[in-house]
Amino acid sequence: MKNKKDIGLNIFKVNSNFKLIPLIINILIPVGMGFIVGYINKNTISTYEALKKPFFSPPALTFPIVWNILYVLMGIAAYRIYMKNKEGINDNGAYFFYLVQLIFNLMWSFIFFTFKLYAISFFWIIILFVLVSITFIKFIKADKISAFLITPYMLWLIFAGVLNYFIWLLNEM
Repeated sequence: MKNKKDIGLNIFKVNSNFKLIPLIINILIPVGMGFIVGYINKNTISTYEALKKPFFSPPALTFPIVWNILYVLMGIAAYRIYMKNKEGINDNGAYFFYLVQLIFNLMWSFIFFTFKLYAISFFWIIILFVLVSITFIKFIKADKISAFLITPYMLWLIFAGVLNYFIWLLNEM
């Protein structure tokens, strides 16, 4: 029987292979892009604090913590798909859809915080959720662990979509 340490380390192994540099790169892509978007949108916390929000909205500090965790999980999932591709296993567009949804994810921040277009950002999240769902389906076919790793992201997007909807209602309608 495997001990817990072995199980935890196996998340980084794809068919017994582990490559540190691709792992770091695949984690740095979403984390780094998220950091850059956050740096460009310096006003996110003050904008969020100034909004009329529903009772269930979390404190502003919650978002960078949650997003960094999600970006790391996404990066690990992408690394696993990357490793499958390197082994010659066709991912049927999983990595491509991962990158497309990541770009859509990062663009949402500008729509919501920079342009304050809450209705458009709500519909953007719906499109993003569809893209992530496609990514999930492609991930599950290529690597079930990768699909499992992006499940918290999908759940967070549902919450973010509901929160975005109520912010739209309370601030624009």
